[in-house]
Amino acid sequence: MQMLMLILAAVATMVRAQSLCRMHTVRTGKVFESDIQLEGDPLFYAFPNTFVLKNLCRTKVAVYLGKNVFLTINNFESSILPLTVPKSMAVGVPSVTSAHFVSGSLILFVISGKAYSYNFDENIWRKLEGISDPVSHISGDTCCFKGSFCLELSNNLFAYLRGGQIPGTNIYFSDNRGFSFQILNTDKLSHLKGTLGGIFHLHSMSQVGILMVDNNLGTFHYTEYPLNHSMGIPFSYKNPLEVIMIPHQRGFLILWNQTSILVSSNSGQIVKPVRLINKQNVTDLDVTSANITIHSVASNTYELAFLVAEDHLYYGSQNYMGTSIIKVELLESTMIDKMFTIDMNSKLKLSALMVPRMGKNPTPLVMVSNPHALGFKANLNQFGHTFDGNSKYKLDIELQQQHHWGNSEFNFTASIKRHAISSITVDIADKTLSCVDLKPLSTLISVGCDLTKKIVVQNKISACSMGILSPVELQKNYTYTIEREAYDPINHNGEAQDDLIVFYEYKDLGCPRLVYYDKPWKPVVELWKNGILEEIMNAEYVILEMNGLVTYSYSLTAATANCRSQPQNWSNFEADIENEDQFLWNRENYVSCHEDSKDNPLLWPNVEYQVLGGRTNNRVIFGQRNGIYTFHLSVVDPYYSYCNLNTIFSVYVHGALPVAKFQPLVSITLLVTITLLTVWLAYAIPKQLRTQKDQRPLGLCFQIFQSCLGICTCAWLRGKLRKWLRPRRVSDQPEKTLQTGKKRGDPK
Repeated sequence: MQMLMLILAAVATMVRAQSLCRMHTVRTGKVFESDIQLEGDPLFYAFPNTFVLKNLCRTKVAVYLGKNVFLTINNFESSILPLTVPKSMAVGVPSVTSAHFVSGSLILFVISGKAYSYNFDENIWRKLEGISDPVSHISGDTCCFKGSFCLELSNNLFAYLRGGQIPGTNIYFSDNRGFSFQILNTDKLSHLKGTLGGIFHLHSMSQVGILMVDNNLGTFHYTEYPLNHSMGIPFSYKNPLEVIMIPHQRGFLILWNQTSILVSSNSGQIVKPVRLINKQNVTDLDVTSANITIHSVASNTYELAFLVAEDHLYYGSQNYMGTSIIKVELLESTMIDKMFTIDMNSKLKLSALMVPRMGKNPTPLVMVSNPHALGFKANLNQFGHTFDGNSKYKLDIELQQQHHWGNSEFNFTASIKRHAISSITVDIADKTLSCVDLKPLSTLISVGCDLTKKIVVQNKISACSMGILSPVELQKNYTYTIEREAYDPINHNGEAQDDLIVFYEYKDLGCPRLVYYDKPWKPVVELWKNGILEEIMNAEYVILEMNGLVTYSYSLTAATANCRSQPQNWSNFEADIENEDQFLWNRENYVSCHEDSKDNPLLWPNVEYQVLGGRTNNRVIFGQRNGIYTFHLSVVDPYYSYCNLNTIFSVYVHGALPVAKFQPLVSITLLVTITLLTVWLAYAIPKQLRTQKDQRPLGLCFQIFQSCLGICTCAWLRGKLRKWLRPRRVSDQPEKTLQTGKKRGDPK
């Protein structure tokens, strides 16, 4: 890899630095005719220097920018023709000012102020959408690790005009690999004055960095807390500088032109010259004073090399203690990269094996690129010797969010709610540059969602294990009926008109958990990671019956849950429930009622509190109805995990006696009335028969009897049945709350 970079740099320089070259022939396996006609307009680099841009994820793909532009897919191991753009694109002067590889087979070019994409596998050009003003550069930070999180980083791009006045110049951004761009909202940049030197996604610090130039000084500014209240140290910026972002999100930058080369190891916070090792002396390299002209720069994760017109090659290594170079020397090493994830409230343990040179004591150097989000502690222990007598050391590193270490000032720590990214690098301090150089170890850390996590509702006692239901029957297209009085239609168009037949999804639900109807209950939620039980979850979560059952309520109200503001409930998300977005109430939009809120004061303290877990002992109370309930469960606690953790589960409620058709008071009244009437009839009828009077009293008794029967079947009893199915532990809401209408999952 290192040799290739140097060879490419040498090839790049040969095109324009003729004094550096000697004529020789290289056999490539294919020879083109000298008078071959190219189709389209040949591209060329707009600047006097040359540059080779590598595709970090497809290592054999590269583009050479010089008097001509060449794109190779095999490390220049075969002859290639200059790259051309079709005349139908009407680019005008085919002058390239910027190029950037994105994932897949796409490379983006800025040609004469306009942005284009080129699919080199399919040979298709396309003008990028959304950019209406002239631009000069496209910037991005490519991530090549596997996983959707890394892909999301690579998708983020900026297009901008270097030298444009700020404010006043439009900046464009894309979150879809450049397929389309939008104008960036520049409210966060309104305080900046000067010309734009560049704008970059600095993923190693979870920041957007803006390079501003004013009075021949360049300064990096940042948009996200806590660095948005500060800026980098100013540095000399007399002529436009190209900015190279070193691979693998370590926070290293190279800023260069023909007369200057600067480096930064912390995403622009400190920018300084490279150090030159000349014999035993180490000095800052002043390109102007040294009277040299830089023609090409090449770099990889840890190394830097550049060629100058004065027939010299400069080579060196980049580390956090400084970037040093020596004249004309070769370095070979290997590096293994891997990406790890630290979720909220989690820790990560890493280790490294160190074997220093004979007679040297190691001084380990552990650095994170984003200390605002990621903290660590490290221990070094000797644990034996190698066969040739060198000491072996083990370095143990424990990492977690900086917020949880508790030893940083509040204004230094990044917001715990915001996911972040950081690299960690392990090096040896005060090591010397040599031909067999010990390269640092570097790893990328995502402070965000751990995709190996999932939640499961515990099921120790099920309806199957107690013999109430059969797992065999549940797997045979089992269906059950929900009475029309017990559920609300999903569309909320009045009350249900018919009973609901539900198909039981045994594959997803398994056997239902067994719950007694009149006993306050809440699910026991387990957190699993990589198939291993981590803990019993104590975070805040919400549940919602999937089929509209409303025959359950909650044991606490806003008042008894000690709410200080009006709590959220499912009625706040009714419109999205209709769109079948069952998990819309989640950690992103959850607002705790245990914090004061001027905008949402506690006006209705008797409203149901529908959040389970966390600081309260809220529980679910099922009404007088036996049967299956199927729930969505969503974790809403924003401080438990960066993941949107959710699941579905089922319960079988048992033990409820059949609902009485009459209320006790009505039944007693009817019973007493009928008894008295029967006694009276037993006395009156025989008396009337003995006196042989007319039969009109008999007709009157018959009418009274019919009226009694009518009362038993009157229509209002059917309406009352719906209310009796509800739980008896929580009273209805006050009239004020009823103004919002009855909502699904909000039984009152």
